[in-house]
Amino acid sequence: MQVFYNARIYTMDVGKPIASALIVEGDRFSAVGEDEGIQSLAKASAKSKYVAINLQGRTVLPGLTDAHIHLENYALGLKKVDCETPSRQECLQRVVERARNTPTGEWIFGHGWNQNNWPEGFGTAADLDKAAPNHPVYLTAKSLHAAWANSQALGEANLTDVTPDPPGGRFGRDDRGRLNGVLFEGAMDLVVQAIPEPRISQVAEAIRFAQPLLWRMGLTGVHDFDRKRCFTALQLLHRNHELKLRVIKSLHLENLEHAAALGLATGFGDDFLRLGGVKAFSDGALGPQTAAMLQPYNDSPTNRGMLLLDAEELSEQGRAAIANGLSLAVHAIGDRANHEVLDAFDDLRNYEADLFFNGDRASAIRKGLRHRIEHVQVIHTDDAARIARLGVVASMQPIHATSDMLMADRYWGERAKLSYAWRTQLSSGAVLAFGSDAPVESPNPFWGLHAAVTRRRIDGSPGIEGWYPEQRLSLQEALQAYTVGAAYAGNVDDHIGRIAPGYLADMVVLNENPFTCGPDQLHEIFSVATMVGGEWVYEEF
Repeated sequence: MQVFYNARIYTMDVGKPIASALIVEGDRFSAVGEDEGIQSLAKASAKSKYVAINLQGRTVLPGLTDAHIHLENYALGLKKVDCETPSRQECLQRVVERARNTPTGEWIFGHGWNQNNWPEGFGTAADLDKAAPNHPVYLTAKSLHAAWANSQALGEANLTDVTPDPPGGRFGRDDRGRLNGVLFEGAMDLVVQAIPEPRISQVAEAIRFAQPLLWRMGLTGVHDFDRKRCFTALQLLHRNHELKLRVIKSLHLENLEHAAALGLATGFGDDFLRLGGVKAFSDGALGPQTAAMLQPYNDSPTNRGMLLLDAEELSEQGRAAIANGLSLAVHAIGDRANHEVLDAFDDLRNYEADLFFNGDRASAIRKGLRHRIEHVQVIHTDDAARIARLGVVASMQPIHATSDMLMADRYWGERAKLSYAWRTQLSSGAVLAFGSDAPVESPNPFWGLHAAVTRRRIDGSPGIEGWYPEQRLSLQEALQAYTVGAAYAGNVDDHIGRIAPGYLADMVVLNENPFTCGPDQLHEIFSVATMVGGEWVYEEF
């Protein structure tokens, strides 16, 4: 038995929102209350000696969950060239430096570039050829919906100027139709197929290395949206008792048939590795202007983005998933994509009602599978309240708003009023689950909390009120989305996400109190001690 006292505990439990002491027995919280009562209870009930720990007034929260991360990509990306630079030239210089220290012929990988932030705009294959003439180079955009490759990388993939655009993707080309090294959406896959795959053991080692970084950020759980290799690596870590993050693991749409054949359903697994839903993509992203829009982009009157799945197609795939007990998690960024996805969910709730609830649609919405829309970055006014009405989780990433605000204003104009609209969703009754989309953004939840509460960048822009300040959340509301909201989305809210008796003992001890510090200091907070299942996995104090 472990007894913690003299703390400021924010439990996220409405029955006891604030406490000063708690008891951990085994891997669960057994009691939460005030110092005197908890210590008396411990003395009266302890069958053997217990450990009493004075937290010296520190702040304690339930362990936080990143409800949308690409864990393999994030972990492997810790060793990639950081391409998030203020200019294209600086990015190229970093490639030059990496090439000096990389054996000839080996691939150079990087991530994070955004041509919208570069005065020079998109780069070309020729730029990278000059920077690394003896290496294939492949750099993913911050959005992960575009990439930049050099001639050697294109050659490794057998791509030539006459290669046609693949379904669901396109190649960047110069004014003579020649490949220019930029790849959008499905075109990226053609180069990825030529890249030597990392071994399972390498992915497992990368995740093992990443875990302490995530613990220090305050994370005890993640919802992962990478693919099969990541799932296998996570199973390897779990088998070796080295997985100390709670992972909800999604499947991708191409694996649906295999999952159904095996009888796998959402919720299969245990509290360290559990099956989530089926991930599908309805469109692209804002940065490369591939998010599917009802009306054209402001600076591109013929471009409405790329719709990858319409309502009819998604309904067909969704029925196969639902019939096998698998929920859906659908990527939708543009307002047209969100509209199509909501139309599909409208149909699928009827299907679910007929299949499991004797035609009772209200029960299907209330008790059915917990479907999710991932991102919900911009939504039409007519669709804004439909997420709540359909009982769909709004899985959103607050840091996207502050990162993308200039692009959203430039490309979407007035439509940006309903972009990253957390307050609108919460007020309509939707459940919010917050994440980062790492490595698109940092997985640090306190950076996300800062964005959610202030709608400002860390440098204070765009001003004291923030960007579309009517969409700001209170700190309590934002924390709910990283705790009970994320747990609800993962179907584990009955025993994860709160500090309450019977809940798994996942908690973080912070260096500062987020409820008393200024909002501009939120991004500076970190965990000095992180507990998962009653075990300290990270300690600084």
